[in-house]
Amino acid sequence: MRARDRISAAWLVTLLVVVATGVVPESRSQAPSTGVCAKTWLGREAELEQYLKTARVERIEDIPLGVTKPRRAFLAPDGLIPSMAWKPLRPGIYDQHWESYRSEIAAYELDKILGLRMTPPAVERQIDGAGGAAVMWIGPVTMWRDLKREKRPAGNAWTFQIIRQRMFDDFIGNDDRNQGNLLIDGDGHLCLIDASRAFATNTNLPLKLEKIDAPLWGRIAALTEASLTAALGEWLEPSQIRAMLERRDRMKQAIDRLVAANGASKVFVAEGERK
Repeated sequence: MRARDRISAAWLVTLLVVVATGVVPESRSQAPSTGVCAKTWLGREAELEQYLKTARVERIEDIPLGVTKPRRAFLAPDGLIPSMAWKPLRPGIYDQHWESYRSEIAAYELDKILGLRMTPPAVERQIDGAGGAAVMWIGPVTMWRDLKREKRPAGNAWTFQIIRQRMFDDFIGNDDRNQGNLLIDGDGHLCLIDASRAFATNTNLPLKLEKIDAPLWGRIAALTEASLTAALGEWLEPSQIRAMLERRDRMKQAIDRLVAANGASKVFVAEGERK
Protein backbone atom coordinates (compact mmCIF):
# COMPACT_ATOMS: atom_id res chain seq x y z
CA MET A 1 0.00 0.00 0.00
CA ARG A 2 1.37 3.43 -0.95
CA ALA A 3 2.01 6.05 1.69
CA ARG A 4 -0.76 8.27 0.41
CA ASP A 5 -3.23 5.43 0.96
CA ARG A 6 -2.15 5.11 4.57
CA ILE A 7 -2.94 8.69 5.55
CA SER A 8 -4.28 8.66 9.06
CA ALA A 9 -8.03 9.14 9.46
CA ALA A 10 -7.59 10.34 13.03
CA TRP A 11 -7.94 14.04 12.29
CA LEU A 12 -10.81 16.27 13.55
CA VAL A 13 -12.88 19.29 12.12
CA THR A 14 -14.25 22.99 11.09
CA LEU A 15 -13.62 26.74 9.80
CA LEU A 16 -14.36 30.45 9.14
CA VAL A 17 -13.85 31.70 5.59
CA VAL A 18 -14.82 33.90 2.78
CA VAL A 19 -17.37 32.45 0.43
CA ALA A 20 -17.05 32.35 -3.29
CA THR A 21 -19.74 31.93 -5.95
CA GLY A 22 -20.21 32.16 -9.72
CA VAL A 23 -22.33 32.39 -12.86
CA VAL A 24 -25.67 30.63 -12.86
CA PRO A 25 -29.07 31.08 -14.54
CA GLU A 26 -31.04 34.10 -13.46
CA SER A 27 -33.98 32.01 -12.30
CA ARG A 28 -31.74 30.51 -9.64
CA SER A 29 -31.36 33.99 -8.19
CA GLN A 30 -34.96 34.31 -7.07
CA ALA A 31 -35.15 34.67 -3.32
CA PRO A 32 -35.96 31.39 -1.58
CA SER A 33 -39.08 31.01 0.48
CA THR A 34 -38.21 31.23 4.16
CA GLY A 35 -37.77 27.80 5.69
CA VAL A 36 -37.93 25.92 2.37
CA CYS A 37 -35.21 23.29 1.95
CA ALA A 38 -33.98 22.74 -1.62
CA LYS A 39 -32.25 19.44 -0.84
CA THR A 40 -35.23 17.39 -1.87
CA TRP A 41 -32.98 14.77 -3.45
CA LEU A 42 -31.72 13.46 -0.11
CA GLY A 43 -33.05 9.98 0.55
CA ARG A 44 -34.36 9.77 -3.05
CA GLU A 45 -31.07 9.62 -4.90
CA ALA A 46 -31.60 6.37 -6.80
CA GLU A 47 -35.14 7.32 -7.85
CA LEU A 48 -34.07 10.72 -9.12
CA GLU A 49 -30.98 9.40 -10.86
CA GLN A 50 -33.13 6.99 -12.85
CA TYR A 51 -35.61 9.73 -13.66
CA LEU A 52 -32.88 12.07 -14.90
CA LYS A 53 -31.68 9.30 -17.22
CA THR A 54 -35.07 8.52 -18.72
CA ALA A 55 -37.47 11.46 -18.35
CA ARG A 56 -38.97 12.79 -21.55
CA VAL A 57 -37.60 16.20 -22.50
CA GLU A 58 -40.32 18.61 -23.63
CA ARG A 59 -38.07 21.51 -24.61
CA ILE A 60 -34.61 22.93 -23.99
CA GLU A 61 -33.87 26.61 -23.43
CA ASP A 62 -30.58 28.46 -23.53
CA ILE A 63 -29.39 30.03 -20.29
CA PRO A 64 -28.15 33.60 -20.79
CA LEU A 65 -25.40 33.35 -18.17
CA GLY A 66 -22.52 30.98 -17.56
CA VAL A 67 -19.18 30.54 -19.30
CA THR A 68 -19.81 26.87 -20.10
CA LYS A 69 -23.19 27.61 -21.72
CA PRO A 70 -25.38 25.12 -19.84
CA ARG A 71 -28.99 24.77 -20.96
CA ARG A 72 -32.20 24.09 -19.09
CA ALA A 73 -34.21 21.06 -20.14
CA PHE A 74 -37.89 21.03 -19.18
CA LEU A 75 -39.29 17.59 -18.52
CA ALA A 76 -42.68 16.00 -18.95
CA PRO A 77 -45.42 17.45 -16.70
CA ASP A 78 -46.29 15.68 -13.46
CA GLY A 79 -42.88 14.04 -13.21
CA LEU A 80 -40.58 13.83 -10.21
CA ILE A 81 -38.93 17.16 -11.05
CA PRO A 82 -39.90 19.83 -13.59
CA SER A 83 -36.49 20.49 -15.16
CA MET A 84 -32.79 19.79 -15.21
CA ALA A 85 -29.59 21.52 -16.27
CA TRP A 86 -28.25 19.99 -19.47
CA LYS A 87 -24.46 20.09 -19.96
CA PRO A 88 -23.20 18.34 -23.10
CA LEU A 89 -19.68 19.66 -22.52
CA ARG A 90 -17.22 17.29 -24.15
CA PRO A 91 -13.97 16.73 -22.21
CA GLY A 92 -11.25 19.13 -23.35
CA ILE A 93 -9.47 22.44 -22.86
CA TYR A 94 -11.67 25.50 -23.29
CA ASP A 95 -10.23 29.00 -22.87
CA GLN A 96 -7.20 27.46 -21.10
CA HIS A 97 -9.40 25.55 -18.62
CA TRP A 98 -10.07 21.83 -18.38
CA GLU A 99 -13.81 21.24 -18.78
CA SER A 100 -15.92 18.10 -18.89
CA TYR A 101 -19.52 17.10 -18.30
CA ARG A 102 -18.11 13.99 -16.67
CA SER A 103 -16.69 16.10 -13.86
CA GLU A 104 -20.25 17.05 -12.88
CA ILE A 105 -21.13 13.39 -12.45
CA ALA A 106 -17.89 12.55 -10.63
CA ALA A 107 -18.48 15.41 -8.18
CA TYR A 108 -21.95 14.09 -7.35
CA GLU A 109 -20.75 10.52 -6.94
CA LEU A 110 -17.89 11.62 -4.69
CA ASP A 111 -20.30 13.77 -2.65
CA LYS A 112 -22.29 10.60 -1.92
CA ILE A 113 -19.18 8.68 -0.90
CA LEU A 114 -18.09 11.45 1.47
CA GLY A 115 -21.55 12.12 2.89
CA LEU A 116 -21.29 15.80 1.94
CA ARG A 117 -24.98 16.11 0.95
CA MET A 118 -24.42 19.34 -0.97
CA THR A 119 -24.25 18.35 -4.65
CA PRO A 120 -27.52 17.65 -6.50
CA PRO A 121 -27.90 14.46 -8.55
CA ALA A 122 -26.06 14.33 -11.88
CA VAL A 123 -26.15 11.47 -14.38
CA GLU A 124 -24.98 10.77 -17.89
CA ARG A 125 -27.55 10.55 -20.67
CA GLN A 126 -28.04 11.36 -24.32
CA ILE A 127 -30.32 14.00 -25.80
CA ASP A 128 -30.62 14.42 -29.57
CA GLY A 129 -27.61 12.18 -30.07
CA ALA A 130 -25.32 14.14 -27.78
CA GLY A 131 -23.94 12.81 -24.51
CA GLY A 132 -23.80 15.02 -21.45
CA ALA A 133 -24.59 15.52 -17.79
CA ALA A 134 -28.21 15.85 -16.69
CA VAL A 135 -28.20 17.68 -13.35
CA MET A 136 -31.24 18.10 -11.13
CA TRP A 137 -32.44 21.72 -11.20
CA ILE A 138 -32.87 22.74 -7.58
CA GLY A 139 -34.88 25.50 -5.97
CA PRO A 140 -35.89 27.78 -4.50
CA VAL A 141 -32.34 29.01 -3.98
CA THR A 142 -30.38 32.23 -4.09
CA MET A 143 -26.83 32.79 -5.29
CA TRP A 144 -24.50 34.10 -2.62
CA ARG A 145 -23.70 37.16 -4.72
CA ASP A 146 -27.37 38.11 -4.87
CA LEU A 147 -27.97 38.00 -1.12
CA LYS A 148 -28.01 41.35 0.62
CA ARG A 149 -25.42 41.49 3.35
CA GLU A 150 -28.00 41.45 6.13
CA LYS A 151 -29.64 38.37 4.60
CA ARG A 152 -26.49 36.30 4.31
CA PRO A 153 -26.27 33.21 6.54
CA ALA A 154 -23.92 33.39 9.50
CA GLY A 155 -23.10 31.51 12.67
CA ASN A 156 -21.62 28.11 13.42
CA ALA A 157 -23.88 26.05 11.15
CA TRP A 158 -23.02 28.18 8.12
CA THR A 159 -19.31 28.27 8.95
CA PHE A 160 -19.28 24.51 9.22
CA GLN A 161 -20.79 24.17 5.74
CA ILE A 162 -18.13 26.44 4.28
CA ILE A 163 -15.38 24.42 5.93
CA ARG A 164 -16.70 21.30 4.25
CA GLN A 165 -17.12 23.03 0.89
CA ARG A 166 -13.51 24.22 0.95
CA MET A 167 -12.19 20.78 1.84
CA PHE A 168 -14.24 19.23 -0.97
CA ASP A 169 -13.09 21.79 -3.55
CA ASP A 170 -9.44 21.33 -2.57
CA PHE A 171 -9.75 17.57 -2.92
CA ILE A 172 -11.37 17.74 -6.36
CA GLY A 173 -9.21 20.67 -7.49
CA ASN A 174 -12.16 22.95 -8.20
CA ASP A 175 -10.65 26.38 -8.84
CA ASP A 176 -13.89 27.77 -10.26
CA ARG A 177 -15.90 28.20 -7.05
CA ASN A 178 -17.38 31.69 -7.11
CA GLN A 179 -20.30 33.80 -5.93
CA GLY A 180 -22.63 32.36 -8.57
CA ASN A 181 -22.29 28.65 -7.89
CA LEU A 182 -22.76 28.73 -4.14
CA LEU A 183 -26.52 28.44 -3.72
CA ILE A 184 -28.40 29.01 -0.45
CA ASP A 185 -31.89 27.72 0.23
CA GLY A 186 -34.51 29.03 2.61
CA ASP A 187 -33.19 26.87 5.43
CA GLY A 188 -29.67 28.26 5.10
CA HIS A 189 -28.36 25.10 3.46
CA LEU A 190 -25.44 25.38 1.06
CA CYS A 191 -25.81 23.65 -2.31
CA LEU A 192 -22.93 23.27 -4.77
CA ILE A 193 -23.26 23.35 -8.56
CA ASP A 194 -20.97 23.74 -11.58
CA ALA A 195 -18.07 21.30 -11.19
CA SER A 196 -17.18 21.06 -14.88
CA ARG A 197 -13.69 22.49 -14.25
CA ALA A 198 -12.92 20.16 -11.35
CA PHE A 199 -10.73 17.05 -11.47
CA ALA A 200 -7.99 18.53 -13.63
CA THR A 201 -4.52 17.06 -13.20
CA ASN A 202 -3.15 20.23 -11.58
CA THR A 203 -2.29 19.28 -8.00
CA ASN A 204 -2.32 22.77 -6.44
CA LEU A 205 -4.88 23.45 -3.74
CA PRO A 206 -7.26 26.19 -4.94
CA LEU A 207 -8.34 27.23 -1.42
CA LYS A 208 -6.56 27.88 1.87
CA LEU A 209 -7.47 25.55 4.70
CA GLU A 210 -7.90 27.07 8.16
CA LYS A 211 -10.19 24.69 10.05
CA ILE A 212 -10.98 21.05 9.40
CA ASP A 213 -14.10 18.91 9.74
CA ALA A 214 -12.67 15.77 11.30
CA PRO A 215 -15.20 13.17 10.14
CA LEU A 216 -15.03 14.48 6.57
CA TRP A 217 -11.24 14.45 6.66
CA GLY A 218 -11.35 10.91 7.97
CA ARG A 219 -13.46 9.82 5.00
CA ILE A 220 -11.17 11.61 2.55
CA ALA A 221 -8.10 10.09 4.19
CA ALA A 222 -9.56 6.59 4.00
CA LEU A 223 -9.93 6.66 0.21
CA THR A 224 -7.44 4.69 -1.88
CA GLU A 225 -6.60 4.72 -5.55
CA ALA A 226 -8.41 1.40 -5.87
CA SER A 227 -11.58 2.61 -4.14
CA LEU A 228 -11.66 5.86 -6.12
CA THR A 229 -11.13 4.00 -9.38
CA ALA A 230 -13.96 1.62 -8.56
CA ALA A 231 -16.31 4.50 -7.73
CA LEU A 232 -15.25 7.16 -10.25
CA GLY A 233 -13.28 5.35 -12.93
CA GLU A 234 -16.19 5.55 -15.35
CA TRP A 235 -15.94 9.35 -15.28
CA LEU A 236 -12.28 10.08 -14.53
CA GLU A 237 -8.97 9.10 -16.11
CA PRO A 238 -6.30 7.42 -13.95
CA SER A 239 -4.24 10.63 -14.07
CA GLN A 240 -7.17 12.60 -12.61
CA ILE A 241 -7.55 10.13 -9.74
CA ARG A 242 -3.83 10.24 -9.00
CA ALA A 243 -4.02 14.04 -8.95
CA MET A 244 -6.78 13.83 -6.34
CA LEU A 245 -4.55 11.73 -4.13
CA GLU A 246 -1.64 14.14 -4.58
CA ARG A 247 -3.90 17.03 -3.60
CA ARG A 248 -4.90 15.03 -0.54
CA ASP A 249 -1.22 14.71 0.36
CA ARG A 250 -0.94 18.49 0.12
CA MET A 251 -4.04 18.90 2.27
CA LYS A 252 -2.45 16.73 4.94
CA GLN A 253 0.75 18.78 4.79
CA ALA A 254 -1.28 21.98 5.21
CA ILE A 255 -3.18 20.47 8.15
CA ASP A 256 0.06 19.33 9.79
CA ARG A 257 1.40 22.89 9.55
CA LEU A 258 -1.79 24.31 11.05
CA VAL A 259 -1.66 21.87 13.95
CA ALA A 260 2.02 22.60 14.57
CA ALA A 261 1.33 26.34 14.63
CA ASN A 262 -1.99 26.47 16.46
CA GLY A 263 -2.60 23.13 18.17
CA ALA A 264 -5.08 20.44 17.21
CA SER A 265 -7.87 21.91 19.34
CA LYS A 266 -7.79 25.10 17.25
CA VAL A 267 -7.74 23.30 13.92
CA PHE A 268 -10.17 20.42 14.34
CA VAL A 269 -13.66 21.58 15.25
CA ALA A 270 -16.94 19.72 15.17
CA GLU A 271 -20.28 21.04 14.03
CA GLY A 272 -21.76 23.38 16.63
CA GLU A 273 -18.48 24.17 18.35
CA ARG A 274 -17.52 27.82 18.87
CA LYS A 275 -13.88 28.36 18.05
